[in-house]
Amino acid sequence: MSIDRKAAIAAYKERKTIAGIYVVRCAASGQAWVGQAPNLETIQNRIWFSLRQGAHPCRSLQAAWKAHGEAGLAFGECERLEDEESAYVRNALLKERLLHWRDELKAEVV
Repeated sequence: MSIDRKAAIAAYKERKTIAGIYVVRCAASGQAWVGQAPNLETIQNRIWFSLRQGAHPCRSLQAAWKAHGEAGLAFGECERLEDEESAYVRNALLKERLLHWRDELKAEVV
């Protein structure tokens, strides 16, 4: 294995993940769904994959996907959290901010 490859693998393992709150909106229906994620950079792929498979646990979001398709839904970030050393503190903050954004956007939690 080359030194460059080893360095790339090490950098990948040490990268910082950005936790936060996201929103999925349906322009046609006006509906919105909010959720929390330990990694905002990967959550959209996870959501879209489960929706494509017809397996997303949120029935109303899955129904919007079925009715309007991928082009009918938009993904956005509401808030990024500062890096927390403690997973407990990060998780508590995510829950608190999720409730704030749910109320602010009059959205359903996914």
